[in-house]
Order: sequence, then structure tokens, then C-alpha cells
Amino acid sequence: MKEFRADLHIHSCLSPCAGLDMSPRNIVSEAKRKGLQMIGICDHNSAENVPAVEKNAAREGITVIGGMEVTTREEVHILALFGTHESLFSLQEIVYENLHGTNDEKLYGEQVVVDEEENVLGFSDKLLIGATEITIEQLVALIHERDGLAIAAHVDREGFGIVGQLGFIPEGLLLDALELADPSKRDSIRQAKPLPFISSSDAHKLEDVGRRSTKFWMETADTVEIRRCLSGMEGRRMRI
Repeated sequence: MKEFRADLHIHSCLSPCAGLDMSPRNIVSEAKRKGLQMIGICDHNSAENVPAVEKNAAREGITVIGGMEVTTREEVHILALFGTHESLFSLQEIVYENLHGTNDEKLYGEQVVVDEEENVLGFSDKLLIGATEITIEQLVALIHERDGLAIAAHVDREGFGIVGQLGFIPEGLLLDALELADPSKRDSIRQAKPLPFISSSDAHKLEDVGRRSTKFWMETADTVEIRRCLSGMEGRRMRI
């Protein structure tokens, strides 16, 4: 087994609440400096900047897991992580169909779409900071139909965390894992059916990349192996 240090929740300049310096090149450079082997790009309700980050990361030997931080109808943040562009952008299409409103750059910030050379390709006019019309149960099912991982984001935070929004984690909700912003709070999260924890930075600015991370011991850096780690299959393991 190989050891992979991963930060699976990083925002780019596409997210309106992220710094404009969160460009693909800068994110990868910071990830390398922090000793990360695997990063997840999870902008709010969109994946448009994933390909650009991937191309920069490939040059540095860092694996990118493409994803989104989707806001459900209940205003719960769920990380959707995928192994292929086909699955990722298939979900993005559904998210866009269920996301209403237009972004106000003065109120929420710019939503910049860039290429691997950091050329600005355009600005998303969608209200990416908003909530979709997709329920939590529907979203988890959509993610799993596409062989993705569904992880409840920052469950130890009141804002947009599943516990803070609902007061509990639904027993029948087939999440793959729970993400902690602060690993020391893991014992405060009550679960009817125990789920594994990961920890990520939820970085919106460069200095926060890698601030929190998870170590995975697995064969390769991909979502299939991450799933096996979460289940502890055949000697695979993880640690926050």
C-alpha cells in the first residue's frame, strides 16, 4: 500500500466566496508546497475549473479528484466526488437545471472560469452560492448512480452542515463519509449508523490549502480506492 495525503475539499476562483488568487496554477503550487499527493476541487454547484486544475496538477504528479460542493434544497452542503469527467459533468447538468437565480458580483463576488494557463474564459452568471431544488436523498442517489462518493461536508459546523441544518443525520441516508472541519470534534457527532470521517481544509484562500487533510493507505489515488479505504477493505486504511 502507498500513503497518500489528501485535501479533498478545495475551492477555486469559480466559487464566489473564494479568493481570486485561487487559480489552478496557484492551487497546485500550494498543494505541492504542503506535501499533498491528492486534492479534490469542489466549487459551489459547479465543476467548470476542474479540467484546468487537473492539467496543472498532472505536471506536478498530483492527482485531482473532480467534484462539487452541492447545496441541497435543505441548504446542506454535500461533496460529490467522481472518477470521470462524464460522471462529474453529468451531475453538473442536473445541478444547473435545479439551480435558480443570477449571480450579483457586487454582492457575492466574481465566479471566474479559467483555463490551465490562467486565461479567463468567462464568468459564470449562475447563482452558485444558492441552493438547488435537489433534496439530500435525491442528491446522494444521483451521485451513487454515477459511481461517485457522497460526503456530508463540515458536519461539525452549524452553517450548511447536515447536523446544523437538520439536527441529525438521517439513518437511512447512504452517505459514504462525513467531513470534519475540526477532527477534535468527531466524538460530538452522533450517528445511528457509524460512518467514517475524513478531514479537509474547505480552502477558500491559498494559505488554507492543506490546513486539514486525510491520509489514505491504498494502491492508487482514485475514487475506487478511496471507497475501499472508507470501508477498510483488504488492508486499506485512513487517518485524519
